[in-house]
Amino acid sequence: MHAHKHDHGTHAHGLGENHAHPHTGHNRTLLFALLLTLSFAGIEALAGWWSGSLALLSDAAHMLTDSSALGLAAAAVWLARRPPSLLHSYGLVRAEVLAALFNSLMMLVLIGFIVSEAFERFGAPREITGGTVIGVAVIGLAVNLLVAWLLSRGEHTLNSRAALLHVLGDALGSVAAIAAGIVIVVTGWTPIDPLLSLLVAALILVSALRLLREVVHVLMEGVPLNLQLDAIGHDLAALDGVLRVHDLHVWTLSSGAIALSAHLEIRNLADWPGILAAARQLMDTRHGIRHVTLQAEAMQAQPLVRGPYPPLR
Repeated sequence: MHAHKHDHGTHAHGLGENHAHPHTGHNRTLLFALLLTLSFAGIEALAGWWSGSLALLSDAAHMLTDSSALGLAAAAVWLARRPPSLLHSYGLVRAEVLAALFNSLMMLVLIGFIVSEAFERFGAPREITGGTVIGVAVIGLAVNLLVAWLLSRGEHTLNSRAALLHVLGDALGSVAAIAAGIVIVVTGWTPIDPLLSLLVAALILVSALRLLREVVHVLMEGVPLNLQLDAIGHDLAALDGVLRVHDLHVWTLSSGAIALSAHLEIRNLADWPGILAAARQLMDTRHGIRHVTLQAEAMQAQPLVRGPYPPLR
C-alpha cells in the first residue's frame, strides 16, 4: 500500500515561507532595495575606475554580486511557482538552486580578479584620488544602511535574512574603502588600497564558500542541515501501530520545500489511514516536512530484528 502526499497548494505555501512573500508591499521593498543597490554598484564602479581605487572597485563588485543574487533569487522564485508539467513533475522548484550555484561561482571569479589586481598593485602602485574614494564610500555606506533598514523592517524570510547579511557585508566593504581613502589622504600610503581590497575579497569568499557548500549539499540530495535523519526515523517508528521504519530518505527540493519517503511496517493494514494522517501531521508540525511519501507494509508478528528505526520507548 502506497500513499503519496503531493499537495501543490501546500507545497507552494512552503516555498513562500522562505522566499519572497506574495504580499505586494514586501515585493516592492525587495525590488526597491535591489534597484538601489544595483544602481549604486554601477556608480561606485565608475568612481573606482576614475579614482584608481581598487577598494571602491572591490566594494562595487561585492554590491554587484549581492544585487545579482537578489535578482536571480527573485527570478528563481517566479519559476519555482510555476505548476508542474509533463516534463517536470516537481515543477521548476530547483531553479533557485541553479541560480545560487551560478551566483556562488560568479562570486569566486570576482574574488580571483580582485586578488590578482591587488597583488599587481602591490608591485606597481597607482595614483589614487583619496578624496573621491572617501566621498563615494560614505554615500555607499549610507545606501547600505538604508537597504539594511528596509530589509530589517520587512518580512523575515530566508531570502531577506540572507540579503540582510550580504548588505551588512557591503557596509563593511564601504567602511574599508573609507579607511583606505583617509589613510591615502593623510599619509599618501597607497598600498592600503589593495590591502583593504584583499579584506573585502575575504569577506566575499566566506559568503561564496558557504553558499556553494549549501548548493552542493542540495544537489547531492543531502539531508537538510537543520534536520536529523535518526530523529525523524524514530518519530515515525514511535507512532501507534508502526513496527519498523526503513528506506527513509529526506532531501531538499528547494529552500523551504523538503521531501520525505519511507517504508512503514505496520501490524494491520486496516490501521493505515489513521497512521498515515498521524505521520503527515507529525512530520509537518515537528520537522516542517510537508511533501511526504509513505508506503505501508503489513506484518503479522513482531519482527525479531528491529531496525533501522525502531520506536524509542
